Parts: sequence; C-alpha cells; structure tokens
Amino acid sequence: MTATTAAQRDAGDRKPQRHPTRWVILGVICLAQLTVLLDNTVLNVAIPSLTEEMGAATSDIQWMINAYSLVQAGLLLTAGSAADRYGRKKLLALGLALFGIGSLLAGLAETTGQLIAARAGMGVGGALLMTTTLAVIVQVFDEDERAKAIGLWGAVSSLGFAAGPLVGGAMLNHFWWGSIFLINVPVALLGLVAVLKLVPESKNPTGDRPDLLGALLSTIGMTCVVFAIISGPEHGWTSGRVLLSAGIGVIALALFALWERRVPFPMLDMHFFRNRRFVGAVAGGILVAFGMGGSLFLLTQHLQLVLGYDPLATGLRMSPLALVIVALNLTGVGARLLPRLGTPTLIIGGMSMLSAGLAAIAVLGAHGYGGMLLGLVMMGTGIAFSMPAMANAIMSAIPPEKAGVGAGVNGTLQECGNGLGVAVLGAVLNSRFAALVPAVAAGAGSLPAALASARTDAERTAIEDAFASGVQTSQLVGAAAVLAGGIVAAVLLRRAERATPDAAAAGAGAAA
Repeated sequence: MTATTAAQRDAGDRKPQRHPTRWVILGVICLAQLTVLLDNTVLNVAIPSLTEEMGAATSDIQWMINAYSLVQAGLLLTAGSAADRYGRKKLLALGLALFGIGSLLAGLAETTGQLIAARAGMGVGGALLMTTTLAVIVQVFDEDERAKAIGLWGAVSSLGFAAGPLVGGAMLNHFWWGSIFLINVPVALLGLVAVLKLVPESKNPTGDRPDLLGALLSTIGMTCVVFAIISGPEHGWTSGRVLLSAGIGVIALALFALWERRVPFPMLDMHFFRNRRFVGAVAGGILVAFGMGGSLFLLTQHLQLVLGYDPLATGLRMSPLALVIVALNLTGVGARLLPRLGTPTLIIGGMSMLSAGLAAIAVLGAHGYGGMLLGLVMMGTGIAFSMPAMANAIMSAIPPEKAGVGAGVNGTLQECGNGLGVAVLGAVLNSRFAALVPAVAAGAGSLPAALASARTDAERTAIEDAFASGVQTSQLVGAAAVLAGGIVAAVLLRRAERATPDAAAAGAGAAA
C-alpha cells in the first residue's frame, strides 16, 4: 500500500469537523421556512374579507390561492438546480428578498389582479426557500445529526401549516386583510440579515453548465400537471381544460426525462431512479403527502360542515395534529429511533400509525370531536416518525453536491402529493355524496347547495348524513393508500439496505 493510499484512507476515516454555529443556522433556516409555510394556509381565512372589500369573484379567489402554489410547484426543481450551481446562500437570500417584496406588494394591492401577480411573485421566492433551506441543512450537518435537524425542520413545517389559519384569524379580528401579508415583511427582513451574516456559502464544486432546456421542460411540465390536479375537482376530470393541461404536462415531463438522460450535465440525474433507496423514499413521500393533504382537506370540511364549527374553532381543533408533530420532533424521538430501528421500520411504523389515525377519525370521529382527537394524535405521531425519515432517505441517496436538486425533488413530491390527496379524496367524497343524497337534492354540487333545496328537517338530516358518509369513505380510502405506500416504501428501502452491503463486499473482493 502506498503512502498516498494510506493518507487517503486516514482522511476518509476522519469525520469532517462539525460547523460550530450549525444549530443557530438551523434556527435561521426554520424562520425562513415558517414564513413560507404560514402563507400556504393563511389566505384561506381571509376569503370572506377579500370577497367583501375587494369585490373578488370566486375565480379571482381561486387564482389568488393557486397562483402561489402553481408557481412554487413549477419552479422547485429549477430552483434546486440553480442553488447547487450558483450557491445555496445566494439563492436563499434572494428567495427571502423576493418573498418579502411580494408580501409587501400583496398587502398594498388595490385590485384582484395586483394581488394575484404579487402572489405569483411570492411563489418564486417560496420555491427558492423550500429548496435551499433543506439543502443547507445537508451541508452543515453530518450524518449523525442530520436526521434530528431534518426532524426539527419538519416540525417547523407542520407548525407553519397548522398555525396559518390561527394567525390569519387573529390578524383579521383586529386589522384589515392586507395585514396577513405585511406581517411577513419584518420576518423576511430579519431572516435575510441572519442568512447573510450566519449561513455559509456552498455549491456544486464541479461547476456543471446550466441545463436551460431541462429547466424549461420541468417548469412547464410541473406547472401543467399541478394545474390539472387543482382544476379537476371543479371543472371535471374529463373536461377539455383538465385533459389539455394534463396532456401538455405529461408530454413535457416525458421530454424532460429523455433530455436529462442525454445531456452531459443534467439538472436531475435520471440514474437516481435506479437507486432503490431513492425510489422507496419517493414512493412513500408522495403517499404521506397524499394522506396528509387529503385528510386535512377532509377534516376542515368535517369540522365546519358536519360538526358545525367556525373557521377559528376549526383551526384550534386541528392544532393537536401539529402540536404532536412539533413535540415529537423537538424532543428528537424520531431521530433517536432512526439508528435503532432503521429507516424501513420507522417509515412503515409511522405510516401505519398515520393510516390508523385516519381510520380512527373516520370511524370514531364521525359524530363528535372526542374520537377525532384520538385520530389526530395518532396521525401526528405517524407523520413525526415517517416524514423526516423519508426526507433524510431522499437526501442521503443523492450526492451532497446535488443537495439542492434533492430538496427540489422532496418539495415537488409534497406539492404533488398534497394536490393529489385533495383531488382524489375530494372526488371520492363527491361521488359518495352524490350516490347517497336524497332525490330532492340530486345534482347539488356541494353540501350548502343540497341543504338549500331541502324542505323538511328529515331531508336536511338525510343530506347531512350523506355528506358525513362521503367524508368517512374518503378518509378510509386515504388510510388504505397511506398504508399501501408505507409497505411499498419499506420493502424498497429494505431491499436497498440489503443490496448495499453485498455491493460493498463485492467491491472489496475485487480490490483485493
């Protein structure tokens, strides 16, 4: 063995020095992440105010909500690739600046068109933030601490998602609708200063050339697919609008996959999909997001339309889900269990718990909040165990120099999974409701419309029971999908772990 080889081996055996301010950096990153995720849900509670004060039509409201998610989903992969090439710190700072400017313009908007445009600009900043925050975590934390760091990052994500309606409701009780956007400005400014001062720069050292065509195709493909998912429940899955958008999206993504296999410096290396660990985590991630996004959509309708709570009371009763996730991730329970149980076991256990929680809400929470509370706690436990483990599995399967792309893949999965969950479980709900609703309300597209056609108390009760049955059936379908996803992900990850030692042993034998 040569001296050079020995030196290389010794260097490989030594662990890199941990970044001294890594936990402070994580706090800065979580602050940026919280700002973005609050905005994902805060607008929902302002819909009545926007309708009254701006004279916004239903289509305007839909575009106010969807402009943000469409732009963000379409740019996630491109944003992650750009962060790897040009520097994650630079793109994180740019994301905060764009998000803050967009929030300021949204808060000061005087017309619905101005607000929609500002929301689209916020989506650009949100895409940069969603990818760079996770990519920076991979850079500043080693493998021993990364699972805990990602767990804390996931806890803040859950907190932001659940706190949006509560923060929005509190602001609207004292201020006008624009305050829900202006509150982002000082937070974004504080985050920007902290990022510039504390976060280290990192980027792909190989300096790959920009994949401009790949960026264009992925953006078109993801935007069209997400638009089709959003439009399906309202316009019908066989409508020309949905089919055209879905067709363009699928064709663009197919061309993207072909192009990425041929280009010398691909934005997303398609060989990642030969990695069973990566594929297993991807499959599980989509279905966890599917179950979580769809279930929260159903829970909101269940609490408001079946049990009769107002929006603020609904947000408060859904908060145990987020509080359980935050508590478990802050205490590091999942991070401590991961090395003991292994990724496959923790994922199947977490997704089984999430599935059981959905089933418990469907069966025990149909007519009261007590049974629903048990289901929310079970769901929170399952999500706290499975989601950080899958995010860690995705990021571990991708080389560190491609961390931005890995974060883009993770974010894209969440966006698509959430959208599919709302669309598919919503379709199940509507189908079941239409099949059970009394003849007097036949053809009604929603519960309020059906109740408006009722003439007697008996008809009203029958309509409400039909809707409750539709919600219950949808939640059970979601539970089955999540459980199936957990099994698939665990099997693929287990096979990947078994294959890795065999490959290492074969490589060692060949070297000898």
